[in-house]
Amino acid sequence: MAFKINGSVTWVGKIDWELRKFHGEELSAHRGSSYNSYLVRGEDKTILIDTVWRPFAEEFIANLKKVIALKEIDCIIANHGEVDHSGSLPALLREIPDTPVYCSKAAVKSLKGQYHEDWNFQTVKTGDKLELGGGKELVFIEAKMLHWPDSMFCYLTGDNILFPNDAFGQHYASELMYNDLVDQCELYGEAIKYYANILTPFSKMVTNKIKEVVGLGLPVNMICPSHGVIWREDPMQIVNKYLEWADNYQENQVTIIYDTMWDGTRKAAEAIASGIKEANEIINIKLYNAARSDTNDIVTEIFKSKGIVIGSPTINKGILHSIASIMEMVKGLQFKDKKGAAFGCYGWSGESVKIINDLLQEAELELINQEGLKMLWNPDEEAVEACVNYGKEIGAALA
Repeated sequence: MAFKINGSVTWVGKIDWELRKFHGEELSAHRGSSYNSYLVRGEDKTILIDTVWRPFAEEFIANLKKVIALKEIDCIIANHGEVDHSGSLPALLREIPDTPVYCSKAAVKSLKGQYHEDWNFQTVKTGDKLELGGGKELVFIEAKMLHWPDSMFCYLTGDNILFPNDAFGQHYASELMYNDLVDQCELYGEAIKYYANILTPFSKMVTNKIKEVVGLGLPVNMICPSHGVIWREDPMQIVNKYLEWADNYQENQVTIIYDTMWDGTRKAAEAIASGIKEANEIINIKLYNAARSDTNDIVTEIFKSKGIVIGSPTINKGILHSIASIMEMVKGLQFKDKKGAAFGCYGWSGESVKIINDLLQEAELELINQEGLKMLWNPDEEAVEACVNYGKEIGAALA
């Protein structure tokens, strides 16, 4: 499958309807994804921007041959070395060896490290240009840590198209392929999930890079990311959303995340939720059993929240592994300006609440209550009332 975006640019990527896990098993992709590769024709040069993931290399090359004789490709742009974008390079360069590969200096290291090939690398930096003829040129813009050290954007003059690789993308499969044609709730749901789970730690760099690119004064008629749909209607809407998300984003929401062995911690979570509601009627409250919910969906809700409440019973002087996993992600994603609280049941030693509090502090969340709330055995009426009061304290702190 290939389709013309305009007179100069043809999409030659792959829609992956079956994808459900990404980055190994780390990231869920409920709606599949796409690996977007773009063929750009100028009067003097024809270039290929990125390729597709290695499992689809044979299909990618076969389809590419239907669009162009491979020897007519003058150079390849590798905006990012990660294998979902570069995975077809080895097979492609066996067909057209010595074709120049334009990439950042850091990308040479990552591409050599992954494929152990010394291709015809041409390193570029911000401001470098590649003349295509007919008044068209590609302008390169380094975008370190969006989201790898090797990442870069390129901009096609004349057509005013930005190719930002992973930035502004989504794991979202659709034959419609354009932002104005797809379901907007699905689109923005996948876009914020992508940002929350991948780009959050780099928010300061996101803001700086966007301001740098906008400061260049380049008109942007279209944004063509490497995953998901192409932004053609008001393309800067996603840029503005990134600026909003990068600015310590939060909605009027609190998310309660728990795991439970014999329902005691679940009962406590629900009682805390009722207390929050009593104290703060307008805050959105969401509850997730971490063991039964998708981790990346939970992370997205944490990203949207001004406060999180974490609960686990004590097991082996520790916490249940689903909560440990969530807290490891919270720490790594470096959320800002959020508050946290801990709770849990125990039967013997009761360390879980202190452990969660310590983890919340390691993640630099402000504790609503320094002690947290722990309950012996299955909560009785008195313990349930304590949970409600704890919820009221949390609700007031988040008002």
